[in-house]
This record gives sequence, structure tokens and C-alpha cells, in this order.
Amino acid sequence: MQANKNGKINIALVGNPNSGKSSLFNALTGLNQKVGNFPGVTVDKKTGAATISATLQANIIDLPGTYSLYPKSADELVTYDVLVNPQGEELPDIILIIADASNLKRNLLFCSQIIDLKIPVIIGLTMMDIARKKGVEIDEAGLERELGVPVVSVNPRKNKGIPELKKIIELVTREKQSAPPRDFIDSRALAPELITDIKKVVPVKSDYAALHIAVNHNELYFLNAAQKETISRSVETHQFNKTKVQADEIMQRYARIKHIMRNSVVEADPLQKQLQTEKIDDLLLHRFWGYVILLVIMAIMFQSIFWLASFPMDWIEGGFGALSGWLSDVLPQNQLSDIFINGIIAGLGGIAVFVPQIMILFGFITILEDTGYMARISFLTDRLMRQVGLNGKSVMPLISGIACAVPAIMATRNIENRKERLITILITPLMSCSARLPIYTVMIALVIPNKPVLGILNLQGLVMMGLYLLGFVMALIIAAILKIFVKIKEKSYFIMELPVYRAPRWMNVGTTMLQKAKIFITDAGKVIMVISIILWFLASYGPSKKMEAVSTKYEQLKTAQPDKTEDLNRQEAMEKLANSYAGGLGHAIEPVIRPLGFDWKIGIALITSFAAREVFVGTMATLYSVGESEEDNDATLREKMHGATWRDGRPVYTLASGISLMLFYAFAMQCMSTLAIVKRETKSWKLPAIQFVYMTALAYLSALLAYQLLS
Repeated sequence: MQANKNGKINIALVGNPNSGKSSLFNALTGLNQKVGNFPGVTVDKKTGAATISATLQANIIDLPGTYSLYPKSADELVTYDVLVNPQGEELPDIILIIADASNLKRNLLFCSQIIDLKIPVIIGLTMMDIARKKGVEIDEAGLERELGVPVVSVNPRKNKGIPELKKIIELVTREKQSAPPRDFIDSRALAPELITDIKKVVPVKSDYAALHIAVNHNELYFLNAAQKETISRSVETHQFNKTKVQADEIMQRYARIKHIMRNSVVEADPLQKQLQTEKIDDLLLHRFWGYVILLVIMAIMFQSIFWLASFPMDWIEGGFGALSGWLSDVLPQNQLSDIFINGIIAGLGGIAVFVPQIMILFGFITILEDTGYMARISFLTDRLMRQVGLNGKSVMPLISGIACAVPAIMATRNIENRKERLITILITPLMSCSARLPIYTVMIALVIPNKPVLGILNLQGLVMMGLYLLGFVMALIIAAILKIFVKIKEKSYFIMELPVYRAPRWMNVGTTMLQKAKIFITDAGKVIMVISIILWFLASYGPSKKMEAVSTKYEQLKTAQPDKTEDLNRQEAMEKLANSYAGGLGHAIEPVIRPLGFDWKIGIALITSFAAREVFVGTMATLYSVGESEEDNDATLREKMHGATWRDGRPVYTLASGISLMLFYAFAMQCMSTLAIVKRETKSWKLPAIQFVYMTALAYLSALLAYQLLS
């Protein structure tokens, strides 16, 4: 076996959903992971580097989970394409199949299909502890003999079996173990002439791969038009009935699996005692208490985001304030130091202060996924989803939307029903994503009192939870409306396997938190830093006549009133900002947004944050830094915003304007990336345009109503 041009072997990680595949991926790669897209499609591609031995490095490709090699969704089609494409860049040197030992019979169907592709295979058995609790005993050596491929038990959650797995990977790489020596079933006998024809058109390694190309050639990305045409003619010539062939194949596989199970697996009496997981589900999936518990869990999560994050946030905010003040004292007063302090440092501080909350949010989400509770949320809300024209499959993209709408919209590809998928795409951005969290945090801290409720809850945390619930409720309302207008009729089914409950893997939680913090700082930080520097320029410079007039005016005032120099410096800075290019832009749109309680500075932030919602905070940090005098450089952003006033002395940030601004950002489509991904998923600008218009209108009207009622 040869390594690729980078000196690494490609290992494809495949398996059924909830089989422990992601856990093993994290155990093998640690923090050496990256997420992208597969070529030509918008499905997540998760890859990572792993050290197998001192002389062997591997590129691990975590493929979307699937129950069989016959794809039913776009995610499964990507897995299929990587495994069947004989000339693909991602073609694996080794396929590592993760099989759930507690549901071995079902997992062996997929394993048997992979074996027949004639690519070197290793089977990793997970959930062995759960299998033993069920009374299932597996003869690993016997199973290995029956399948003809290496079998090793692993527990990635406890890092057990990983060294043994790496040794087997090294052995396979050195060709001491090769591709499976025998077919699991005789694939050629299912369509001998057709398989011969296809092998002449596509250079596949196995008869079984050729059979799959015959079944799915019209959907495969790697086949060109001429190949598809040739295969179609051959299919027609040989009167190939793919439904009958698939049925025959599955029956043959299960007959062989039955034999293997009888020889290698000892199963417990089916009337065994109910598992602990089922007992827990009796409570957590209860028709009444299940929803109560869900709300309690959400309340704990959002209370913790405020309570736990408050300490590091205060330290970071105070640190950046002190740093700005110190730099103002030690650096010479010139344009270079000004852009460094009021552009770069202010923008960096505006993003860094929210890292603790981002980490805590993703930490909780990872714990919910790790324990198996996230899948229960989908099951629990299926009935509610059906009332608005969706089903439980739509819940996972909506929940993912709490992190980011872009991967959440891509996750809708596993929704087979076209109507439900389109509606889910259109409503997912209404879920409050992590980019909105900094805006909520700043505004809640400014206008919502930090006081206890019922002795144990915090009002600020409850408001935060309310904003997230509001997004979910509005998504359901819009879905119910869209159900009337989207005229696609397809039957919908929701079948979900609920994983067993497990203790969270704290190493995995920590890894995820660090990854998300890194992504937030690097991805969002790049945009914010660029916009902060551009804003510094626009806020520091303006039409020469206006700026000169302001300078002349205040020079005369300082000469006439030397005892008021400090106040005059502050007024001069504010007036220069108001007459700058940024100020002109803000004042131009102020008549439109003033009925919402927004001033021209907020108007600038509304425009810049269309690049990414979290830019709002960086924009405000830059504007208030440029607009303040040198004496105020060590003040925090919240302190500067708290002191902001209209021309008549009224505070800008009141309860009415704060609620108005939070509602605007809760509903507005302030994200170019989301619109771009909706266009890619729907292959049209029509739906993104509809989405932008309805969300902007909803945001404006909600903010207007809130401000007029509360002011």
C-alpha cells in the first residue's frame, strides 16, 4: 500500500449513526481537525491528522453516518461517492468500519457491503460494555474468521483499544493484511453481463462496486455524461431490474449474517430485564414531564452562560480597557498609535470578551449530544413539528442553528421530503445563533437589571433564554404559514434510533470548546478586524471642509475657555465623528431607524454587521473608541455605551431601545454567508430573496412595535 503525495495514508471512517464513529474520530485526531466541504457539494467534510506510529501518518476522513451502502439522502450520497469512486481524491487506502456491538446484526449489513468493495477493511467494535449489559457475548476471533477482515474492540470514550487499532492499521498498511480475500456474497451472479460491461467503462476494483454504479449511475458525481449514457444503454439492454437485484442482495446478506451471528455471537433471552436507558426514557420522554425537564435544562444552560462566563468576561473586558489606557499613555500621539488603539485593540477586545460565553454554549451542546439527550429532543418535539408541516428530522437542523445557521442548513440534506426540507431551510436562520450571543449579552447587561428571580434564577439569564425560545416559536409560526404556500405533496416518515445514555466525555467536551473558540476568534475575528480598521478610517476622516471647521471651532473655544479643555476635547471628538464619512452614512439612514429607537451609530453597526452579526460589537467598540477623548480610553465598551446620549441628553440605551435592538437582531437576516448557502442548497436566488425580505420585515416591525409600546 502506498502513501499519498503528502506521505499519509487515507483512512475513511464509516459506520451507522450513533455507533461511536465521532468519538473514535476525536480519539484518533484530537485537535488536529478541520472542517470543509466535499468537492461540488455543501455537505460537511471532517478530516483530521493522526499519528499511527513513528513512521506512519494518516489522514482520517469522517464520512456521514449511514445504515447501508444504498444512499437515501445527500449526506449518504457523499459517503457513497467517496467509497465507490475509483479515482477520487478522497479514495481511502483503508476503510475503518465502526460497528455497534450491542446492535451487531444491523451493523453487519453495512459491514458486509463495505467488505465487498475490495478495499482493505478493519472493523472496530464499539459499545462492548452495553452489549454485555444486554447479555450479548461476541467471539471476536470467530467473527474475524467469518468475515475475513481484522476485528478489534475499541472504547474511544475511555481511550481503550486505540493502541491495538493503530497496530492493525500499520499491519494492513504494510500489506501483511490486504483487501478482503473472499466475497461476502457472490455479487457477480446478480447481474454478470452488466457488471462486465460497467467494468469496461469505469475502472472499479470489485464486481459489487460495478453493481452499485449500475443502480445509481445517474446520481454519481464522478461519472461524466458519456459514461452515464453508456451505462444507461447497458442497463436497458440487459433489462436490469434494480429493485429486484437489491432485494435479492439484501436477502443473501442477511442469510449469511444469520449464520455468522449463530456461530460467533451469544445473545441473551429477549425477555431480559428492561435496560436503564428505557427507564430513564420513561421520564425524559413523558408527554408532560419530558417538556418540563427540557425547559429546565435550557434554563440551566442559559443561566450558566451568564453566571459562569461573567467572571472571565469581566477580566477580559477590564484587561483590554486597562491595556488601551496604558497604550495611550506610553505611545506617541499619532495616526499609527490611534489606529492601533482605537481600531485594532478596540476590535480585538470586542470579540475576545465573548469567547467564554461561546465556549460555555458549545460545551453544553456537546454534553447534550454526548449523553444521548439531543436525539431525545428531536423525538420529543416530533409531534409539535408535525403541527406546522415538519417532522422530528427538522429539529436537528434547528438545534444546530443555535451554533450556526450555515452548517444547520446543510444538515437539512438528510430530510428526504422536499417540502419539509425547503421550509426548514427558510426558518432555520430564525434560531438564535452564536453570532447573536455577543449582541444579546451587551444589550441585556445594559438594559436588564441583574437581579434574582424566585431566589435561584437570574433575570438576565431568563431574558437570554426567552430570546432563544422566541426564535424557535417564531420559526414554528413561519413554518405553519409556509406550509400553506409550498405546494409539494410527499409522504413523510420519521424513524429515529435513540442512542443509549452515556456519561459525557469531558475530553471531547473540552476539545470542542477549544475548537469553537478558535473558529470564533479566527473566522469572526478576521472579519471584525478588517471592518474595525476600515471603520476607524471612515470614523477618523471626513470631508475636509467640515473637519477643518470643527477643528477651528474648538481651537477658538479652548483658547477662550482653557479651564474646560477636557470637556471641549470630548465634544470635539464626538463632533468630528458625527461629521466623518461613517457619521454621514449613519445620519443618512437615521430617519429610517429612529422610530425603532436606534441612533446613527447603531445604524452604522446594522450595515457592517450584515457581513456577520457579531461584527455589531466590534463596530460599536471602534465607533465609541474613536468618538471618545483620550481620557476615556480605559473605559469598557459597556461603560461607554451606557453613557451614550441623544442630542437632547436622553440616554440612547433604554429598556425600550434595548429590547427593540435585541428583537431586530433576533429576526433579521444579517448574514451574507447564510444567504449564500441557501442559494447553493436551493440552486436559486428566489428563496434567499424571499428569506431576506420576510426576515427583514419581521425584524423591523417587531422592533418598531416593541419600542413604541415600551417608550
